[in-house]
Amino acid sequence: MKDAHVKAGWMLAALLLLFAISVTTRADQQHAPRFLENLHQFRINSFIALESYYRYSASADQSIHFEIIAAINSASSAINALTLPDLDLTGNQSLADLRSNFEIFKELMRRNVDEVMQHGYPDLRLAAEMAEHTNILNATALELHSLALDKIGSAVHPRIEAARSAAVTMAQMMAIYSVRSNMAVTQTFQGDATDDPLDVKAHTFESYLAAVAAGDTSGAIGADMEDISSKWQFIRDSYIHYNENNVSFVIERYSRAIIEKLNNTISILQSNA
Repeated sequence: MKDAHVKAGWMLAALLLLFAISVTTRADQQHAPRFLENLHQFRINSFIALESYYRYSASADQSIHFEIIAAINSASSAINALTLPDLDLTGNQSLADLRSNFEIFKELMRRNVDEVMQHGYPDLRLAAEMAEHTNILNATALELHSLALDKIGSAVHPRIEAARSAAVTMAQMMAIYSVRSNMAVTQTFQGDATDDPLDVKAHTFESYLAAVAAGDTSGAIGADMEDISSKWQFIRDSYIHYNENNVSFVIERYSRAIIEKLNNTISILQSNA
């Protein structure tokens, strides 16, 4: 009789554990899309802020300064919305590291903007420090992204993730193109030793686009993909074969439009999921 009670107790404990795991898994799958979307917006706007700074460094144009502020504010809103309890990652250091690195990034951005505002030109050492810190920031965000995908498991939506990857890659390309076009010394700002050059990133971007298009492209998604493809074909050679005589503001404008269309595609795919 005692053995029967012990066995029953173990079975009950096992069932409770399975139930807890099931509830946690369902909660992760429910909240992870929101976490991934906020992380995506954070990454996009961090690179857009950097790209805007490079243009600002060449002109000290106040309207571009406002673009930097808007991008930083959007990145701040996105990172503030990230909550690890949603993904049962409480105690994980990655989000704390991301927040800490973002504070450093914001301070470096403030100092770099002040340099241009006061002197009319950038401090190249300080700008290089900010570019390098952006690499650290992105690496930390990628770690969080991987953790979130692991939590979702089979519920990952391949086309949404491909669209996000395409948008982030385009934002990175914008920043690299902008520094080449607006900085007197560019080799310092090409990213770390493992960063891919522009032409490689361009082909990576195309592979992500192909993944997004590998599904139902009727209705609004089809219209967005056609617009993205048209704009990309217009600026593709400029990214793959950089030429300083290219009109950089056209590249920047079309690139931003592509990111906006990709974000719109993500929203549609999320609503249909």
